[in-house]
Order: sequence, then structure tokens, then C-alpha cells
Amino acid sequence: MKILAIRLKNLASLAGEQVIDFTAEPLASAGLFAITGPTGAGKSTILDALCLALFGKTPRLASINALTKVPDGEDEIGTNDVRNLLRRGCGSGYAEVDFVGVDRTPYRARWEVKRAREKINGRLQTSNQSLLDLDSNQLLASGKKGEFEELIQLKLGLNLAQFTRAVLLAQSEFSAFLKARDDERGTLLEKLTDTGLYSRL
Repeated sequence: MKILAIRLKNLASLAGEQVIDFTAEPLASAGLFAITGPTGAGKSTILDALCLALFGKTPRLASINALTKVPDGEDEIGTNDVRNLLRRGCGSGYAEVDFVGVDRTPYRARWEVKRAREKINGRLQTSNQSLLDLDSNQLLASGKKGEFEELIQLKLGLNLAQFTRAVLLAQSEFSAFLKARDDERGTLLEKLTDTGLYSRL
């Protein structure tokens, strides 16, 4: 799997449309790059967009209590609901990722959320995901969550837990690894990469 581009609109701290194209310069020829900036600049939002487009979930919200609610107009929404990532005062938003799958075919995965009639005070609607084959311009999945989940895992070769471990190592887990004593690093590394099986063998 290779990520070609990340596009997002009106998510968390990033207003309007944003595009990160890994096939264009200066990123195309960069062997390594870093996402940097002050707190609130949108670093985590970029990673959220990547996970939302591919899985409709984000690890950042996974540890938040599902029972806690926040007001949303006349309704309430769970604090761990990914629709909370829609920027306040916006009628719609999306996350989109172009990637090359394990079958070497380019795809576009998209997650989107809207308010009723796309009005900023409209009721929050159910989010939607779609998967497009970029070579044939054929829509492979749209609307049916189970169908999308099965297909995206097949095209990526990874589920969300595997993707998080292999591609998107959580900041807190990486920090724990860096600060660990030498004798604890091996155990932590096994946990982060889910390779404990090899030690047991």
C-alpha cells in the first residue's frame, strides 16, 4: 500500500479544502518528511483524515468515553463520534485518500459528513464512505458500511489495528517507547508492532 494524496475539508482545526499530494514536489522526491507545527495547527487532523477516509474511524477518539455527550444544535452527540471532527460552523466536510492497493491498482477512499441541507445549523447526518477504482473510474462501494469495510481491508491488506501499528503509531505509544528503560523497550516494541508471537516461538 502506498499513499498518493490526502485531501480534506472542514475537519477540526483545518478550515476549507486542504491537499497533500505525495506525487508532486517537494514531497515526491523527499525520502523522509515530518509533520510539524504548533499545538492546534492541524497535525493530528491530517492523520485523522487519513484514518477517516480509509476506515471511518480514528484512533484519537477510540479511548474517549462513548457515554459522554456534547450538545449539537437541538441534539446531543457522543464525544467519541467521528462526526465531531466536522469543524464548527460548517455544513459539510470530508476526508479523501488516494492510494495504491496491494493489487497495484490506484483507489480513492472517501469519508464525508453533512448537516441537513448543508446548513451550519442543520441536523448532523449519518456519515458516508465510498471507494473508487481510479483506473476504471468505477465506484466499488458506497453507502453500505459492511461492504466498504470488507473491500477496503482487501485493497489495503490491513485492518485498522494493523494500519495503526504499521503506519500510524499513536503519539502516546511512541512517547512511551522513547522514554522506556532499555530493558522495557523490547517488550514495548513487541506490543506496538504486535510481534510478541515471535518471542514466544
